[in-house]
Amino acid sequence: MNWSEIRVHTTNEAVEPITNIMHETGASGVVIEDPADLVKERDTFFGEVYELNPDEYPEEGVYIKAYLPVNSFLGETVDRIKRAINNLMLYDIDLGRNEITLSEIDEEEWATAWKKYYKPLKISEKITIIPTWENYEPVSTDEVIIELDPGMAFGTGAHPTTVLSIQAIEQYINKNDVVIDVGCGSGVLSIASALLGAKEVYAFDLDDVAVKSTKVNTELNKMESKVTLKQNNLLDHVDMQSDIIVSNILAEIIVRFAADAWNNLKPNGLFITSGIIQAKKQMVKDELEKAGFDIVMLNEMEDWAVIVAKKTENVV
Repeated sequence: MNWSEIRVHTTNEAVEPITNIMHETGASGVVIEDPADLVKERDTFFGEVYELNPDEYPEEGVYIKAYLPVNSFLGETVDRIKRAINNLMLYDIDLGRNEITLSEIDEEEWATAWKKYYKPLKISEKITIIPTWENYEPVSTDEVIIELDPGMAFGTGAHPTTVLSIQAIEQYINKNDVVIDVGCGSGVLSIASALLGAKEVYAFDLDDVAVKSTKVNTELNKMESKVTLKQNNLLDHVDMQSDIIVSNILAEIIVRFAADAWNNLKPNGLFITSGIIQAKKQMVKDELEKAGFDIVMLNEMEDWAVIVAKKTENVV
């Protein structure tokens, strides 16, 4: 079988939503080529292996590459991708150049074209994420391993928003907490929560592909007994009390359900939100405070931020 590589030249802000669009339209594997990765300083003890070719990176913005089977529906699929990407402008998402190109590769090239980028990655004090085909030996007794199948998932956990989210979960989660993951995607935040001690995790996503991806990855990590999956729009019709709500999605979506997050948290519960580009950080903070939350932590990485907000109820 031959494959078509679709490449989108866009911005960092658009990476998460465009990656989701690619997977929703049947892409097998997505590669993000950000020129910042070429100059990024990394701690060598994290154990990553990087094989980066500067010629494959844009001078500005980022490339998002996805791989689609060459069949009679390819033209229709590409048109659907283009329309969905252009619709992101309705959410004031900067698409940058928004240039889309296609090239055809054979199956052997496709297999190496995206898998070569994914190596074991230590993203917090305890958690290391590894792709399923990599052999990896833990370097410490308290290291927590998450296996991901990037062919099914929404990325490999290396994006700053995922790193920030997991670092915050690790910092604030307590044993036997109840966690809700809104917009679960690959399920990586649900799995991390379960592995770090959560008693129960409820994972919601409107996209059926995401729900299936989370199911695959929770089973891969033997966490299916702790993680309850449901196709659901944000927190619509969810009526339960949790210790932590996590959500790594667009800033514009976070502000839409801040009040619902408040209602579904126990007193002193935490709302951990990421997927927030720097330019929209204040907007999210303002909306969280409007809903009644106190901001207890804000952390940043590259152009992204994570906000941890607490449901602090005033006692009269």
